[in-house]
Amino acid sequence: METPQNDLHIEVKHLTFHYPDGQPALRDISLAIAPNEKVALVGANGSGKSTLLLHLNGILRSTTGSITICDLPLTDKTIPQIRAWVGLVFQNPDDQLFSSRVFEDVAFAARYRGLPEPDIRDRVTRALSLVGMQNYADRIPYHLSVGEKKRIALATVLTMDTRILALDEPSAGLDPRARRDLIHLLKSLTTQTTLISTHDMRLAAELS
Repeated sequence: METPQNDLHIEVKHLTFHYPDGQPALRDISLAIAPNEKVALVGANGSGKSTLLLHLNGILRSTTGSITICDLPLTDKTIPQIRAWVGLVFQNPDDQLFSSRVFEDVAFAARYRGLPEPDIRDRVTRALSLVGMQNYADRIPYHLSVGEKKRIALATVLTMDTRILALDEPSAGLDPRARRDLIHLLKSLTTQTTLISTHDMRLAAELS
């Protein structure tokens, strides 16, 4: 199920979500993000930024409101395709990296979808190159710096030709040099629509 690049967008209509304990997280949220647009989502802790990102590929589901990705409504049936289109990168890269080698972490999504091994290797090589980590395939993720882990976490979603990047606090925990390197990296990714949850107003100003 392929969608042309120029049809890519995010549309959220009247989304409301409460956690199981009754705590409200989203209340009547509507937004539309155009193809290749870079948008910063800014708000206080607990305002629902991460919760909104987790709805974009169905990790969290609400019974109120609707989400459309690349003109495809998010439903039980469409979640596999939408998860290939929406690359969610968590604030803490340790939540995304769990293998003994960088290669295996980056290859995980492609393997899960049953792609041929030669295709998987090509995708991993390309994704690591995009994030400047092409020499890290055999490294142990646990031994990497926070900045390096964030790059690897980004590579894990780029293997699937991700069309939408949803980044949760991408600069959190980074020193000034790693933060600057990350900004340059994200600026270089010009073919994706990007939604960034952040407290970093300078990063928001530079990327969105």
